[in-house]
Amino acid sequence: MASQAKIAIITHVNPDGDAIGSSMGLYNVLVQDAHQVSVVIPNAFPSFLAWMPACRDILIDETDHAKVAKVIAEAGIIFCLDFNDLKRMDSIGEVYTKSDAVKILIDHHLEPSKFTDYAISIQETSSTSELIYDFVVGLGKKHLINKDVAECLFVGIATDTGSFSYACNYAKTFEITAELIKCGIDGEHIHRLVYDTYSINRMRLLGYCLSEKLKVFPEFKTAYISLTKEDLDKFVYKIGDTEGVVNYALSIDGITLAALFMERDGNIKVSMRSKGDASVNDICRKYFQGGGHHNAAGGNSYVSMPETLEYFEKLLPEIMPAI
Repeated sequence: MASQAKIAIITHVNPDGDAIGSSMGLYNVLVQDAHQVSVVIPNAFPSFLAWMPACRDILIDETDHAKVAKVIAEAGIIFCLDFNDLKRMDSIGEVYTKSDAVKILIDHHLEPSKFTDYAISIQETSSTSELIYDFVVGLGKKHLINKDVAECLFVGIATDTGSFSYACNYAKTFEITAELIKCGIDGEHIHRLVYDTYSINRMRLLGYCLSEKLKVFPEFKTAYISLTKEDLDKFVYKIGDTEGVVNYALSIDGITLAALFMERDGNIKVSMRSKGDASVNDICRKYFQGGGHHNAAGGNSYVSMPETLEYFEKLLPEIMPAI
């Protein structure tokens, strides 16, 4: 890379632990290497990630569009991290397409579209944070992976594998994690910061999801949870409060497909998880204008919640034949 380049790092709408972890990990490396770097995201990220080094410097398009547009317009290099399609940039996409910068994708989602000049796309990898580690090492910059960088990349790997419980059946994932721990990070402390900081409202929302909003279809090995805007308002919903909720539905004995339907921003956000051969990537691509991984994907529905749920239930005999 050119010396003292102006670099923008973009990640996807509704950023999760891997999106923020990979972005801030790369950011902290490039800043050490004397580049002028900005991380820009479409909308707010969960508060339980805000402790990560330099997160205070993230620019949010939803609240500071003019500054984000200026950063992208002036950038000579743009990294696109942890997403596989232009539409995942949401409001940033229009500014991005006008940029003449060199554009680089680093991602691990299935079936990436062509919207960058160069792409590192390895679907078998646990997380984009793992790919960032390899990228930095490949540049000959491993010495720049300090404790701050390691904490960010560890968060990305840990959250995208559900604390190393799925999508991590590869020796290299643990080899990289071991290298990050050698940098002096405290894995137990990081886990507490990410997973043990529930607000009272978030905990009550989780209880409500399981006691009142969980619907199970054992004949189709399927369960789902639905949350309307009124449900979210009742528990003073904040970004990140439903993180991991869909996994509770998937943890039921005999269930191999789980979904969360959540009303936000005028449409229904769909999150799906599965076990084994059931491809939620295929389901979300075909029926919900989305996609992702084989066992973890998402999409959207643009009709009402009752219509969305009725549509999904009618799909079950086709997508999950009765046992």
